[in-house]
Amino acid sequence: MTTSPLKIGFIGGGLDSAVGNAHQIACQMDHRWVLEAGCFSAHDTINRQTATQWGLDPSRLYTEWQELLRGEKGRLDALCLLTPTPLHAAMAIAALDHGFAVICEKAMATSSREAAEICAAIEANKGFFAVTYNYTGYPMLRELRQMIAAGKLGKLHLVQIEMPQEGFARLSQLDQPPQPQAWRLQDGAIPSICLDLGVHLHQMIYFLSGQKPLQVIADQASYGFFNNIKDNVMCLARYTGNLRSQIWYSKMALGHRNGLRVRAYGEKGSAEWFQLQPEDLVFNDVHGRREIIDRASGVELADQQRYNRFKSGHPAGFIEAYANHYHDLADSLLEYKQTGRYTSPWVFPASVAKEGLEMLEAMALSAQGNCWQTVATTMV
Repeated sequence: MTTSPLKIGFIGGGLDSAVGNAHQIACQMDHRWVLEAGCFSAHDTINRQTATQWGLDPSRLYTEWQELLRGEKGRLDALCLLTPTPLHAAMAIAALDHGFAVICEKAMATSSREAAEICAAIEANKGFFAVTYNYTGYPMLRELRQMIAAGKLGKLHLVQIEMPQEGFARLSQLDQPPQPQAWRLQDGAIPSICLDLGVHLHQMIYFLSGQKPLQVIADQASYGFFNNIKDNVMCLARYTGNLRSQIWYSKMALGHRNGLRVRAYGEKGSAEWFQLQPEDLVFNDVHGRREIIDRASGVELADQQRYNRFKSGHPAGFIEAYANHYHDLADSLLEYKQTGRYTSPWVFPASVAKEGLEMLEAMALSAQGNCWQTVATTMV
């Protein structure tokens, strides 16, 4: 790129967070962004240690996020929110009101009501806002989307998607139970597991199919160490385009570190992608032939130079997927500055995140009522 790196600031994402280091590395991997300011933690020691380790100018470190908004107004190209989900709405609205372009870690908010308030602030300020869904940065998952769009699978009938984890059930080597962050142990109208995992799966089905959820029937249960905190969710969903989906995500599935798997079935073929083998996309055609596709195969998208920092055979992983996403965020922000909008298929606006929260609310109501529930979506 001939443009200078865009200037970004972080709220949250300190050294003790789950996502900060991934964002710090990924946003700067392709020299599209440079981290220049931050309020990384409410804990002063962590805040200062983070700034020191990341080489931040001490004058650009803030002890309160509101101070950052005042001090960095007009100095940054974008502000990234990496705080716990319950804090996102207030911070996002304040940042938009101060004129910042906002990049928000998923989940955007804890409810569709909060999401609607953020959407109203975006509209009122004509602001740039995008939600990060890093898994869709994997090249072979993008290749699957391209295959579906090109009709290689034919009309899409079914998407099976799962994200089993064991974080609420696995003991430490000293037989100690897990110790999740406090906010993940507070279920609201949408259980925390849905805000953590479920939003990814909704977005991934949208990403692959472009279809909208219409009705869901779901089951939610608690099996792990934390009573009354949902840790296993299963759902059947009906979508526009006569598409069906089967969805499972869990934090009590012993043996699964992060078993994200996507299977797409169409009238001409099917395909499967598994995050722990991210370089391989398995395709099956209507005649029973089976093909393993990677970046060195006859692909339409995944062989682009931007996805090949290392040659095929040198696996790209989680951080690279994040970096691909930040590459697209930079392109989209530059387009937005020129035209007032962005058109990238790889960057996801607040409307997609809001629809996901509406779907998750419908799933919670379905589980409570043991019935099919209509998704009250207002996505446009």
